[in-house]
Amino acid sequence: MSESPRSIFEQVGGNDVVKTAVTVFYNRVTDDESLNQWFEGVDLSRLRAHQRAFLAAALDGPQLFAGRDLTEAHAGMAITDDAFDAIVEHLLTALRDVDVAEPLIGEVAGRLETLRGEVVSSH
Repeated sequence: MSESPRSIFEQVGGNDVVKTAVTVFYNRVTDDESLNQWFEGVDLSRLRAHQRAFLAAALDGPQLFAGRDLTEAHAGMAITDDAFDAIVEHLLTALRDVDVAEPLIGEVAGRLETLRGEVVSSH
């Protein structure tokens, strides 16, 4: 019997890498003056935990995410395409910072792009 292909979650390094990447990501985002307005007054510890679970699930890892769906979670936030692009770029850079291979980063970018319509509400 052949071994089943590893999920993208496993290929990027699993929980340890996702946890580190999410920490790096939020450090980058909260330091970005064009984005930090969306994170003022937010419990970042809680948000990081949600993001770790969401990212793991999005990468075909453990399905632990129990938060609101993306449309509901981002409703009324007036997130623009430019802000979405900046957030995605910060996440991809965070993955590079933790040595995820570029082909996997490309796959993550593609998956994130499919979520644009659920997050962006201000054009």
